[in-house]
Amino acid sequence: MESESFLLWNVLFSSIGLGFFVYGRKQRSIMPLLTGLALMTYPYFVDTLTLLLGVGVFLIALPYFVRF
Repeated sequence: MESESFLLWNVLFSSIGLGFFVYGRKQRSIMPLLTGLALMTYPYFVDTLTLLLGVGVFLIALPYFVRF
């Protein structure tokens, strides 16, 4: 199921993941670094739009609530 909206959300979450990854690497903070890696890779394993959105929003919010 590769619709246009699925691909656009995929690109959006991967771009946000790249931002988290770069920020985590520069600040030497493990949580944004791992969240960025997860945001960049999880869309390859998700096949529904609702799951893509749910996991993406959860991963974006995760570093704000969990600090290492």
